[in-house]
Amino acid sequence: MSYIKTPLIGLKADYFRHPLDLEATKALKQIPGIDMIVRNVLGPVAEQVFYVENIASSVLVGETQLPHLHKLLLEASQVLDLETPQLYVRQHPAPNAYTFAMRGKQPFIVLHTSLIDMLTLEEIQAVIAHELGHLKCDHSVYLTPVNLLILAAANVPSVGAVLAQAIQTQLLEWVRCAEFTCDRAALLATQNPKVVMSVLMKLAGGSPTLAGQLNLDAFIAQARAYDDISKTELGEMVKVARTAQLSHPVPVLRAREIDRWASSKEYQKLLQNSGIEYNIKTAPKGGWRNW
Repeated sequence: MSYIKTPLIGLKADYFRHPLDLEATKALKQIPGIDMIVRNVLGPVAEQVFYVENIASSVLVGETQLPHLHKLLLEASQVLDLETPQLYVRQHPAPNAYTFAMRGKQPFIVLHTSLIDMLTLEEIQAVIAHELGHLKCDHSVYLTPVNLLILAAANVPSVGAVLAQAIQTQLLEWVRCAEFTCDRAALLATQNPKVVMSVLMKLAGGSPTLAGQLNLDAFIAQARAYDDISKTELGEMVKVARTAQLSHPVPVLRAREIDRWASSKEYQKLLQNSGIEYNIKTAPKGGWRNW
């Protein structure tokens, strides 16, 4: 069942930015020289390499090419009050999506076919909106070059492996915090927390054959149990050790954050100020599953 979503006219990134994202971004900008290296040294190289490689190996979505995906992109962009970027689909066995934008040039989003294959249309829109969140918050200025910076520092003597070791932990912390913000963007675009949490559930244990058999209510209960365990000293130590070298928070933690924010006054106020009338408690069990 689809329904019309009211655009969040005038939506600003700081209206929904996760507090951890705000803190991590400030800390990242304080690393000496990183802004100059990312924007002026690696930026032009990343821009050419990624754009050419992507356009040569992916399918550009449009009105006459996978129009159902194009429609999802247009709607999510409108709801988030954001200029519509390009969207590409790429054949790849690893479920993933990513965003690229540098130096004011045409930004684009890439969806892997294996991710599309295990999601409903609404869930695909949640993924698209998550990537739009990176653009809305200007994450992409750092997001793609960050990976190149780590790679270059580890392999090019002139940059130095010491730089990589010094900044890698802080960079990964920033990326993980940015993901929490973009999950919020996905919620604002879909206006249904169960859709966003269903995506995270499928990322944790889904496949084209298993996706339809997964129980979202059980996964939400799992997310809440994770929250309880993390409150203990040992649980917190295990959580920190588990996530220290990851580029994304674990899916169950992201689901817990969305579950929590969807019930917050902050989220409800954003919807109400935009004229959206949506009551989470009255949403159909399992979410709006049929498009």
